[in-house]
Amino acid sequence: MNNKQRASSVHHHSTPCTRIHQIGALLLVAATFFFTRLFDNSFSLCNFNHNLASQNAVVRIPDGNGGAPSWPERGYGSRLSLKIYVYDENEIDGLKALLYGRDGTVAASACLKGQWGTQVKIHSLLLQSQFRTKKKEEADLFFVPAYVKCVRMVGALNDKEINQTYVKVLSQMPYFRRSGGRDHIFVFPSGAGAHMFRSWATYINRSIILTPEGDRTDKRGTSAFNTWKDIIIPGNIDDGMTKDGARMVQPLPLSERKYLANYLGRAQKKVGRLKLIELAKQYPDKLESPELNFSGPNKFGRLEYFQHLRNAKFCLAPRGESSWTLRFYESFFVECVPVILSDQVELPFQNVIDYTQISIKWPSTLIGPQLLDYLASIPDEDIEAMIARGRQVRCLWVYAPESKPCSAMQGILWELQRKVRQFHHSTETFWLHNKTIVNRNLVEFSYWKPPMPLP
Repeated sequence: MNNKQRASSVHHHSTPCTRIHQIGALLLVAATFFFTRLFDNSFSLCNFNHNLASQNAVVRIPDGNGGAPSWPERGYGSRLSLKIYVYDENEIDGLKALLYGRDGTVAASACLKGQWGTQVKIHSLLLQSQFRTKKKEEADLFFVPAYVKCVRMVGALNDKEINQTYVKVLSQMPYFRRSGGRDHIFVFPSGAGAHMFRSWATYINRSIILTPEGDRTDKRGTSAFNTWKDIIIPGNIDDGMTKDGARMVQPLPLSERKYLANYLGRAQKKVGRLKLIELAKQYPDKLESPELNFSGPNKFGRLEYFQHLRNAKFCLAPRGESSWTLRFYESFFVECVPVILSDQVELPFQNVIDYTQISIKWPSTLIGPQLLDYLASIPDEDIEAMIARGRQVRCLWVYAPESKPCSAMQGILWELQRKVRQFHHSTETFWLHNKTIVNRNLVEFSYWKPPMPLP
């Protein structure tokens, strides 16, 4: 076959390339490109959602006896990395008085009971912490130790002395003046909060305040707690209930508990408490209120107090003085479900704990028979499930050394890390072109001499 015949044969069997074919080819290319990008984007979106989910993961604790909590990476970082300077009681004139009273006669061990104990325990644990630094220039945060609630209650300092001593102490801290107090930490463990220091609003209104009582004012016009800068901490539970091994009182099986709910407390003319006491009179077989003038663990003795607390399925925690807030945490160790009757309550570690899984919050305006009817309607299996989930997170209420992977201090350190600033300044801090920090008189920071004027 010659070339002419071969060409003719090929031409004879080939399909002509028309306009339709060209359009179809373009559509095929476009479709291929579109679906390729779609699958790529879907894959990327899956990865993004997975990463986002891991960043927002809630705290996971395998068990209540040593599991390690997992804080969300977003806003906290992937690991604890901070340096905290703890002021020494001997380096600042007046600091010893805030710790041990005007005559130095109050022992730290005497301040370990109840909510007061958080001041002592946090101070002690920070002194032992791997995150403690002895160099002020490298510190991210500064801890100011004080046991003022305790020393005031035993008469070792009065309100006026506390106020004057705090001002005296702060005027000797150049780093406090440098940041306006933003990187300084104070612990106020009672319902009075920072009001223990009368002039707190003038001097430490920018500082980080640790308190278990975010909803309290103790008859003050305003609360000293600011949810955006301060940190709610767990109350100080009796060591006999939190220590490893045999606890002072063991939980009872639900089937052996005599009461549906209990309320252990005084009336103090509080509307919610009065309603609970009246409710206990109307339904004594459902709601236990052992003594209407009950004033806390010291009334019965610690052992009898916890024995009463464990004898109900639900432990009621109304708004009131610090012992009521403490009861919320204590309930996890006698394994009754806490029922919060405080509308304005703040709870610790809210970025990592879902409190709907382990407690109930009921409107304080609806305290009455309907509350008991509601609690009675909850199946035992649901109560058991809530108790089991509470058992997993209660290690976060225990003030234990850092060797324990789950503790109140671990939670507090994570929350403090979120407060760390790279840059520090105040109304009395200025800087020059060469990064030199100076005061209003252009004196370099390293030469600032106490006492320094405060706002």
